Amino acid sequence: MTDELPVAPLSELARRRSAKWRKFPAGVVPLHVAEMDFALAPPVQAALREAVDASDVGYSSAEPELGEAFAGFAAARWGWQLDPASVTAITDVGVGVVELLRVFTRPGDMVAISPPVYPPFFDWTPEAGVRTFEVPLHLDDAGYRLDLPAIERSFQQHPAVYVLSNPHNPVGRAHTADELTALIRLAGRYRVVIVSDEIHAPLTLPGATFTPILSLPGAADVAVAVVSASKAFNLAGLKCAAVVTASARMAAAVASFPPDARWRTGHLGAIASIAAFRDGGPWLDQLLHTLDARRTQLATLLRDRLPALSWHPPQATYLAWLDCRKLGDDNPERLFLDRARVGVEPGLHFGAAGAGHVRLNFGTGPHVLDEATARLATALTATS
Repeated sequence: MTDELPVAPLSELARRRSAKWRKFPAGVVPLHVAEMDFALAPPVQAALREAVDASDVGYSSAEPELGEAFAGFAAARWGWQLDPASVTAITDVGVGVVELLRVFTRPGDMVAISPPVYPPFFDWTPEAGVRTFEVPLHLDDAGYRLDLPAIERSFQQHPAVYVLSNPHNPVGRAHTADELTALIRLAGRYRVVIVSDEIHAPLTLPGATFTPILSLPGAADVAVAVVSASKAFNLAGLKCAAVVTASARMAAAVASFPPDARWRTGHLGAIASIAAFRDGGPWLDQLLHTLDARRTQLATLLRDRLPALSWHPPQATYLAWLDCRKLGDDNPERLFLDRARVGVEPGLHFGAAGAGHVRLNFGTGPHVLDEATARLATALTATS
């Protein structure tokens, strides 16, 4: 049996200085932002320590090592064979998406997205000078999935780009190869570019399969992927992601990025990402085992302590999308914070479909989830 990754006590975690631990007052259990509580993977720690000891903290020079490391990782994890030269370093996924929107759109164009979705999706479009067109996910008893008929109707209105979350944040859906193939066909038919945010791909949990969009037939000419080690290896503050292409057309689009784009990538981020992709596989396996255990624990805690809340356990990510509508409040996160001192992400940040929902981060230790759900159970009992 694989051991779970340990997590420090809350009192020790609270000494961290990242945004996760500074947003709320002392004593609040922060389960909002997508930042895990585990220690860095040993290969990443070693690479960063070596760089700092050597005072190697200058401007980033990620190529060709980043492409080589990611290509090896993608082949080993997903059977995706890609050209290392097709991988271009960028500051982070958000910067990559915005630069792609600037290339593939003109001012005022429409860009389609499928809420509930990662809140910056709503911010990237105005940053690029374009309009957002919402095509909500379909929800039924089996959970959330892409609404392909609605997407086709939206494509008939000629958006320039469809920004895909794959796997989907916050609902944790790992879109199937059949769904993605159908999406690629629609994109080709209606001349829509797919920009696929695949930052959560390495966090596909046991029982599910991640399909890289560029691994599918027909994708090369209509799609581009943006990837990063930052979510799976907890490297968000180090600033390194990559844009991946599979055709001359898409490579030319990336080559047209502003010349300074490459200099904005963090050097330590590139070093950490290369180490993660190249040597972090065993640690990642242990992480996925741990997150699977937390997913199971959370299911039990919700059933036993918080039966008014419901969810569809995620296939990927360490994020739980909780339906709190039985509480009768479109903003249940306020109750969670004020009454239980548990910080979660408001559902409305993910679009109108998030009313009455919250996103909870379970990338932590069993003691943290136990404490948070015990507080919530006490608070909800007091308000009922």
